Amino acid sequence: MSKEQEATLEGLKTALQMEIDGKEFYQKSSKNSKNPVGRELLKKLAAEEDIHRKVFLNIYETLKKKQGWPDITFTGDGGKDLRTVFSKALEAMDTNLKPMTEELDAVKTGMDMENKTYDYYTGRAGQAAYTAEKELYISLAAQESEHYRILLDYFEFLKDPAGYFVVKEHTSVDGG
Repeated sequence: MSKEQEATLEGLKTALQMEIDGKEFYQKSSKNSKNPVGRELLKKLAAEEDIHRKVFLNIYETLKKKQGWPDITFTGDGGKDLRTVFSKALEAMDTNLKPMTEELDAVKTGMDMENKTYDYYTGRAGQAAYTAEKELYISLAAQESEHYRILLDYFEFLKDPAGYFVVKEHTSVDGG
């Protein structure tokens, strides 16, 4: 096995573990969430982490069998599905909710995890031995970046629900 292939396999093992850890974190946070928006959003994030895990596992197993890089094209939806879940859930939310420290902490942790994963994937893209590997990491980094932005929106919502709607809807106090 070449050094490039060994490095690729090690990178994939790390990525696999990051996705497993992310899924477990989001599942646990979803179960602990007292906010319906949070529960749904965190559950959906866990599902997306599992999709990433399956992609990495398939690639890892194929490379391990020395069959070369598999013909996998990963194209995320750019967070569209998560945004839809988030938007629909927000429509039914009470803007007078009080922020919950545990929920805020979980979202901050999730944002930190997404940033670290993004940094790892962009770093791996720069070290990729295969063109398809580089493209995969770039695509996944973009998805992790969108996860971060969605979590940031949720964090801002939790801190100040009424203020969040004012900013997002671009309305002013005088109704304009």
